[in-house]
Amino acid sequence: MTRYLLSVQPFTGHVNPVLAVAAELVARDHDVRVYTGQAFAAAVTASGARLVPWREAPDFDEHDLPATFPRLRGKKGMRQVLVNVVDVFIATAPAQARDLAAEYARQPWDVIAGDEMSLGAAFFAQREGTIWATICIIPLNLAGAQGPPGGLGLAPGTNPLTRTRDALLRAAVPVLSGPISGALRRARAEAGVAPSRAGLDHQAFSPHLAVAAGCRLLDYGRTDRPASLRFVGALSRPSTAPFDPPPWWGELDGPLPVVHVTQGTQNIDPDDLLRPAMEALAGEPVLVVATTGIRGRDELPFPVPANVRVAGFLPHAHLLPKIETMVTNGGWGGTLGALSRGIPLVVAGGDLDKPEVAARVAWSGAGVNLKTGTPTAMQVRTAVRRVRADPSYRAAAQRVAAQLEAAGGAGAAASALETLA
Repeated sequence: MTRYLLSVQPFTGHVNPVLAVAAELVARDHDVRVYTGQAFAAAVTASGARLVPWREAPDFDEHDLPATFPRLRGKKGMRQVLVNVVDVFIATAPAQARDLAAEYARQPWDVIAGDEMSLGAAFFAQREGTIWATICIIPLNLAGAQGPPGGLGLAPGTNPLTRTRDALLRAAVPVLSGPISGALRRARAEAGVAPSRAGLDHQAFSPHLAVAAGCRLLDYGRTDRPASLRFVGALSRPSTAPFDPPPWWGELDGPLPVVHVTQGTQNIDPDDLLRPAMEALAGEPVLVVATTGIRGRDELPFPVPANVRVAGFLPHAHLLPKIETMVTNGGWGGTLGALSRGIPLVVAGGDLDKPEVAARVAWSGAGVNLKTGTPTAMQVRTAVRRVRADPSYRAAAQRVAAQLEAAGGAGAAASALETLA
């Protein structure tokens, strides 16, 4: 038996894939603790692991970040990304490291692994000089010698002009990362970690092992990835929770193809994507299933077309087998879930890592990148019609599905962590 501590930022999209790894390790008779927010206590327990809650680190509600991080109020786009990185991920890292130090003193572990935004785990391991691992649960933002910097939603250049663009953008990262670099220096000092001139795109990733959700077809086929990186496909686990379907569930087995529209669990203003998508598909010969992103919020603050059914949350294990096409804001977990089933996508990625997801899906050929998080109804309608009419999108999605399945999922991630131990 090996003792594992898995650290994960308390966001649904981060916690779920890490818990898939935790459950696999538990099934192999290892002792597993998960350090995350109290809101996920029941989910951690259901995985078979034990919760270590954020104590000194400021636990927060992912649906109301400004309540804990007031600088986020009113921010969107790149300004939101910057404040998220500095306030939510970097500034909380010293307190995370203190929580982890207290837990280690109470009961040591053999291996610590954190998602790429759990800098507290990285700081703790670096300060103590121990081996650690990264569980990458968002599109891989690991700096390399190829392509543009991650997060910009740009595919790597394919000609002298665009390759020069990529090189210039890579060179500009240290200049443009002033606020992030300063916050990192302060956080490392507060956590008692030796100074480092490396950027966030290096400090957040373990040099020993990084297991990454996704596959090479969703990583632009890059060849500059380190030997310590292993793609493991989609990190998910079978749902054991009882499913109480909505009254209209049987309609999904009717004659109309089903289009799923989701805005994820963050930045869930329905006017951004749900409303224009519903308007776009109102006259189409499809049944639309829209999810609001919050359990129990099964209605929208505006009338919906007759061919639309609304729910707060629907387990993908039950929903995706019934879906023909998906319109999404580009959440990585939902995107991988759909592509794992060969479902082509229309992606409206507006902020955080979503533009990067949209660009990767488009590069793979498995969907259309709307290049905005607030598309018009006409943009959505045109894209959905294009994806449904052109079989190349479904064929590409099926190629991605095959690669994701071959990568091994949570089992492969657990095996890699066992090897590290």
